[in-house]
Amino acid sequence: MTTFQILDISGRRVLLAADDGPVVAAERDAMDLVGEALGAGAQLIAVPVGRLSRDFFDLKTGLAGAVLQKTTNYRLGFAALGEIPAEALESEALRAFIVESNRRGEVLFLPDLAALEARLAGG
Repeated sequence: MTTFQILDISGRRVLLAADDGPVVAAERDAMDLVGEALGAGAQLIAVPVGRLSRDFFDLKTGLAGAVLQKTTNYRLGFAALGEIPAEALESEALRAFIVESNRRGEVLFLPDLAALEARLAGG
């Protein structure tokens, strides 16, 4: 079974997925994360980039949209933590999506947990 850590960051309960769990490669994987988050009373799901399928970063596949729609439907925030693969960042659409997501704040793409802590603290 996947291991998670529950963190309290600036008054927000965060479900932090372990680095070594299954890859999020389909909508059902997103629902597993949502279920864990709801069961833990979390308000935000943080997932290491290494746990996200390459298809997540190819917006044409629709995987990112499906995953993020699931979290949004349950009023959960989502943060991808880590370095996004360089080949994925060749996509102008993905780069624009990341910038807009980080601006709005419900979905975040951040380099690490420290950056998430700073963001949630208002920094």
